[in-house]
Amino acid sequence: MLTSLIPRPFVHSLAARERAELCDLALSLGGAEPTLCGGWSVKDLVVHLLVRERRPWSQLVQVVPPLASASARASSELGERDLDSLVTQLRAVPLPLAVVDPALNGMEMFVHHEDVRRAQPTWTARTLSEGDERHLWLAVSTVGRLQARRAGVPLVVVAGQRRAVLRRGDAPVTVTGPVSEILLFLCGRSATTGLSFDGSAERIAQLQATQLSV
Repeated sequence: MLTSLIPRPFVHSLAARERAELCDLALSLGGAEPTLCGGWSVKDLVVHLLVRERRPWSQLVQVVPPLASASARASSELGERDLDSLVTQLRAVPLPLAVVDPALNGMEMFVHHEDVRRAQPTWTARTLSEGDERHLWLAVSTVGRLQARRAGVPLVVVAGQRRAVLRRGDAPVTVTGPVSEILLFLCGRSATTGLSFDGSAERIAQLQATQLSV
């Protein structure tokens, strides 16, 4: 009942649409199917999303190591449930979360939806709306700077008329392609299409060899 009170812009946001499509796909494939995310199955990925949203304190293990056991316990508890009940919970966004969902979860839901889609042998890249590309470009411009620092090479990304310098320096590597594919590359996903890399062979190799997964 409370979900019905969520304003339409939130219900139809990129995050909400990707969440719904991810849930539908998870149920149609089954929990044991693989994904492109760290060796996780579909069920593992759904559990991860629920832990991240419903028990966010357990995600602070990198800054508060003692919480590692709490995070593992939360994942284990959810992992004992069947996929249907997990997906039902993932669909039912609590009202307080729904208000910030479009800003916080657009990239997260898109990338993990693609983790499931692109683990299937017949996957094809999707054509996104201009509004969705604008949303994902913001993620490219923010997350991308952290990832470029990790790679250690000057990096520029170009998607049509959009251009961002993610790491300054001489003789940068320039990655050109669709916004969605650039984002997936910066998130460490290998199943991408339509990307070109310009720059020195050494720096391109260094960038492509860096573990960028998020």
